[in-house]
Amino acid sequence: MAQQSSGLKGMCRFLLSVFVFLPHEMTSSVLTVNGNTGDFTLNTLLGAEASLTCDAQNRTGDERLLWYREEESVNLKDENKINSSSVCVSSISEDDNGVTFTCKLQRDQSVSVSVVLNVTIPPLLSGKDIQTVEEGKSVNMVCNVKSNPQAQMMWYKNGSILTLEKNHHQIQQTSESFQLSISKAKTSDNGTYSCVAQSSLQRQTKDFHLFVKDKDTSIPIEPIIAASVVVFLTVCFGVIARRKRIMKLCIKGEDPQRDTAL
Repeated sequence: MAQQSSGLKGMCRFLLSVFVFLPHEMTSSVLTVNGNTGDFTLNTLLGAEASLTCDAQNRTGDERLLWYREEESVNLKDENKINSSSVCVSSISEDDNGVTFTCKLQRDQSVSVSVVLNVTIPPLLSGKDIQTVEEGKSVNMVCNVKSNPQAQMMWYKNGSILTLEKNHHQIQQTSESFQLSISKAKTSDNGTYSCVAQSSLQRQTKDFHLFVKDKDTSIPIEPIIAASVVVFLTVCFGVIARRKRIMKLCIKGEDPQRDTAL
């Protein structure tokens, strides 16, 4: 009886050891990307090329690897999937900034290393060059901005820093735009407004030309037409209302001619 109990204990210890150590053996492989065992950020330049190499370390056999760009899988050739796999990002653009590439172990995708692209971008500015506004109306000049690192923004007028007037100028800034709003435009607001971006990489300027025209003093056509229609209809109704009297006068005027003998 004692021998049977001892045998059961030995079997339990054996099964427990298998349960504990088997998962460890199955996931012993470690991934590295460009030599990094953990997630990291890769700094790169606009227009450059980035090469990412994923290697399976501490493996006991061949390992198949997968690459993802964000949530979408990257199409790899068969020979570029076993033990070591590389992807190349060429002609890097501003749209690649912040994009994540992830290498995963196919049999255990919890084993992975991610790389975030940090694309340094000198200030890129755009917007509507010329705007015309009627005096007394409001106008918005929107300077679209792309920059990494983020640039410091300023508005200039005719070459000098713009002096902001309360209740007349308003500035709004987001990560992608720098807007100047002018309410109740005056002729003195005419001029060239410059959106200036200054980053650690470069200083960039974008000009906006504003023309404030006098208020439109032309004669309003619509009210005149409406008034003319009202007068015409009034005359017509008056004629219709007096038609019987007019007809009688016409008949009386014809009677003497009818009674005259030749």
